Amino acid sequence: MPSLEHIANLVHDWLNAQFSPGLALFFEFFIIGVLIIGLFSILGLVLIMMERKVSAWMQLRLGPNRVGPKGMFQTVADTVKLIVKEGMTPDGVDKLLFNLAPFIVMIVAMVIMAPLMFAKNFQIWDINIGVFFITAISSLSVIGILMAGWASNNKYSLLGAMRSGAQIVSYELSAGFALLTIVILTGDLKISAIVNAQSDGWWIFKGHLPVWIAFVIFMIAVTAETNRAPFDMAEAESELTAGFHTEYSGMKFALFFLAEYVNIFVVCALGATLFLGGWQPLHFGTGTGFNRVMDYIPSSIWFAGKTFFLIFVIMWFRWTFPRLRIDQLLNLEWKYLLPISMFNLLLATLITIMGWHF
Repeated sequence: MPSLEHIANLVHDWLNAQFSPGLALFFEFFIIGVLIIGLFSILGLVLIMMERKVSAWMQLRLGPNRVGPKGMFQTVADTVKLIVKEGMTPDGVDKLLFNLAPFIVMIVAMVIMAPLMFAKNFQIWDINIGVFFITAISSLSVIGILMAGWASNNKYSLLGAMRSGAQIVSYELSAGFALLTIVILTGDLKISAIVNAQSDGWWIFKGHLPVWIAFVIFMIAVTAETNRAPFDMAEAESELTAGFHTEYSGMKFALFFLAEYVNIFVVCALGATLFLGGWQPLHFGTGTGFNRVMDYIPSSIWFAGKTFFLIFVIMWFRWTFPRLRIDQLLNLEWKYLLPISMFNLLLATLITIMGWHF
């Protein structure tokens, strides 16, 4: 079975043989864009179905079971419904910002994909500040959310957007400190360097207590950043109808909905990369038969398996814990997670300087 790296090299060589370097680069950009849009579409279908099946399993229900085998085509039917549904623009809205907001949220989610390493030597852009790039670009999504809430000319939308802004800005701090723990241990911001540093063991195993603390804080913080329960105050249905996208319908609503699930994939892919070795297989020691068996599993399967495991954990949170109040949500960040994160960063720095990690 050819690897993703092999396929990418074949396409690159063929394009350069057929066209000039500039035109070949243009076609490569075009192919990457089409593939990312296709990946987004598939992720939306898969993750929404996964959400429904996981919730059904945890609540002892069957979940979708009518459309297709075991209900597997239910999300396809929902997508067709949203495509043909009329997109309403209420009176009194700022039409430019109202129509632009869902595209900003979606574009931000697409750009974050660039530094992620989906398999061995398979990456869109191996920028030398990969971790910083992801944290900087991801913070822009709050602009689209605030824009949607304000432009809707609806008090519920505005309140949901303000809650989301406070929530995302707050929990970005703890998530950033958790990422810095791995950056300090690795000594590099480059995604490929962080993955290669885990060739002899994932950081979750060889980084001692600071990495475990950072991993737990990261999972809590990104759950809040993606507006997932129990931190879904921005779209608390019992209070705000639907939050910042109350006035949206049709494909504009679908873009917000899709961006949420794509962001879940991105943050879980980042967590798998930094804490669980990315595409690196599970190894114990050196030269063992177990390691050789693990090496037979393709790197893309390792990456996808770790990412979807973390997605399952985030879905597990939603169907286990009750929703927090807004004051409890902010207290958790500013009084507990942030001080623990700062102390944990100092501890990780000490361990790195002393060389106490494996």
